[in-house]
Amino acid sequence: MNAGTVETNASSLDLSKIKRGPIVAALIIGAFVAILNETLLNIAFPDLMIEFNVTAATIQWLSTAYMLVIGILVPVTALLQQWFTTRQMFLSAMILFLVGTIICGVTPSFEVLLVGRVIQAIGTGLMLPVMMNTILAIYPPESRGGAMGMIGLVIMFGPAIGPTLAGLLIDQLDWRWLFYAVIPLAAFSVIFAFAYLKNVSDLTKPKVDIISILLSTIGFGGIVYSFSKSGEIGWGDPEVYWTLTAGIVGLILFIWRQLVVKEPILDLRAFKYPMFSLVTVLMLVMMMTMFSTMIIMPIFLQSVLLMTAFKAGLTLMPGGIVNGIMAPVAGKLFDKFGPKVLVIPGLVLITIATWLFSGLTADWGSGHVIAVHIVLLVGISLVMMPAQTTALNQLPRQLYPHGTAIMNTLQQVAGAIGTALFISIMSSGTKDYIAGSKDPSNPAEVVQGLVAGMNDAFVIALVISVLALILGVFIKRTEAPKEEVKKAV
Repeated sequence: MNAGTVETNASSLDLSKIKRGPIVAALIIGAFVAILNETLLNIAFPDLMIEFNVTAATIQWLSTAYMLVIGILVPVTALLQQWFTTRQMFLSAMILFLVGTIICGVTPSFEVLLVGRVIQAIGTGLMLPVMMNTILAIYPPESRGGAMGMIGLVIMFGPAIGPTLAGLLIDQLDWRWLFYAVIPLAAFSVIFAFAYLKNVSDLTKPKVDIISILLSTIGFGGIVYSFSKSGEIGWGDPEVYWTLTAGIVGLILFIWRQLVVKEPILDLRAFKYPMFSLVTVLMLVMMMTMFSTMIIMPIFLQSVLLMTAFKAGLTLMPGGIVNGIMAPVAGKLFDKFGPKVLVIPGLVLITIATWLFSGLTADWGSGHVIAVHIVLLVGISLVMMPAQTTALNQLPRQLYPHGTAIMNTLQQVAGAIGTALFISIMSSGTKDYIAGSKDPSNPAEVVQGLVAGMNDAFVIALVISVLALILGVFIKRTEAPKEEVKKAV
């Protein structure tokens, strides 16, 4: 990329008098709608299997395809944000999401439902990097923590109420209301953004490198798909190991090409900034730890404690609500004290909670689960947004789209890897316990086998969280590049 050209253009857009409030409100509404939807559908899988007469392997495509599309699309958003304005990107994303939601709500068949889900994923994949990039553009480095904290509130509040809301809608109405309920919210987001969202991006219109896009699609798509499918069909299946091989080769070639072309679609020079590199690795580790809980706890509550989906959602909701409340608080504290005083205690809390979960037993009550879950999510709220803000603050303005795209992409990859890893460990631990049991058909032994597998998964999660704690020791406050400081002044 021609850095000189970008920097010249970067100064052409005067953001000093722009009204931030309406812009942030528009972003928050859109993010809440998209992220709420992402957590609504999984709980409806049993109903959808009956409705469309499909197997569990088939119904999982509603989740796999969603993650796959986002994993493929997000790397390209760095390029798209240099070709299209903030308004164009965000409105297009929300309109696509709205269209996909309507299709899902009125679908006559599973195939049409899957198409609607893919369209929703395109909208979400376009929107999330735009949201983070806009916050970086309109706030000076010294006050970004609070704004990122508000985004964090929305990102965590959606998953907190999603399962409970989904359980309530399914119990009282039917699964189609999971989409009907989102339609007016998505429509309002489009109208509000149309009225209040201003353009804050600089259009440099770099050359479109089709080869890079193809390699990115093969690389990230292959890795996300193979890990997503491995938990379902196993690592020995040719579909898994060949797509993983293609993904790794594609990713290596993609990285090589980004380093040799003049205008890369994903500028890897962001990794020249040490705190960005450190936090990117920390976020990968953090996402895997988070996924261990997101995957295992609903299974524990429903299969071991025999809760309904609605009650399981209610049990997990307090932690999510506390996390959402803590996110803006952590953001304000970050602006005042920097990252270290938040990230280190946060990682300690995460490690303690993961250690407690590794001792999970069938005798745990809902109160025990709620308490440990709250500790975990308070820790996550102290780490996630402060660490990401620290990393992105170090980048010059022209690398904002690339930095946000890199982080969002790698978090999708970490999510896929984490899901596959912890499902595999849990399944293996369960099988080993049952194989050594004197009465493997006894329902009590089946439950104990499931708990044993969960314990194994949380032990690995504990090791990963300790690694995150070690990385967190090296985090420190970053200074904005000189051109950023001058612009803020």
